[in-house]
Amino acid sequence: MGLGIGTWFDSEVVLTPANVSSTEIIDRAVPNADICMANGYSASVLSMNVFVTYNPFNVYISQPQVKGGCVLRRANVGLLEREQLVTPHDVDLCKQRMNTFAYVGDLKSEPEVECVYHSEEAENQYLEVLGNRQKMTQLLLQQPADKPAQAAAEQG
Repeated sequence: MGLGIGTWFDSEVVLTPANVSSTEIIDRAVPNADICMANGYSASVLSMNVFVTYNPFNVYISQPQVKGGCVLRRANVGLLEREQLVTPHDVDLCKQRMNTFAYVGDLKSEPEVECVYHSEEAENQYLEVLGNRQKMTQLLLQQPADKPAQAAAEQG
């Protein structure tokens, strides 16, 4: 299964709203930016669907939607309780698993709130690939190279 997802960062930083090289731009673009920065960390949220078929085995991924969001520090999840966006039981369950909450959307207008897990393994892999242009190129080129072989296998 060849699936390559990558983000290519260059050494040149251009500060425009269309460029995600600046974290300040991301910080200002999230809903409730002042609340987020005081209580957590701004984030780019990728929403996509993964479809897995088993006979034949294939993986299909929808085009990701990118939205601004916020990951709250564990100490500040009470903010969501005060706004009645989560219950004390939700908070207990999330904290028991050493997790925290994140949200997408305006806190006053039915945001999407989820218990999220901090994955250091994924973070390390991302940073490893980000620092290795050859590996990044291989990942980005891996998907198109597999398509002709997959098409031939499906027809045969």
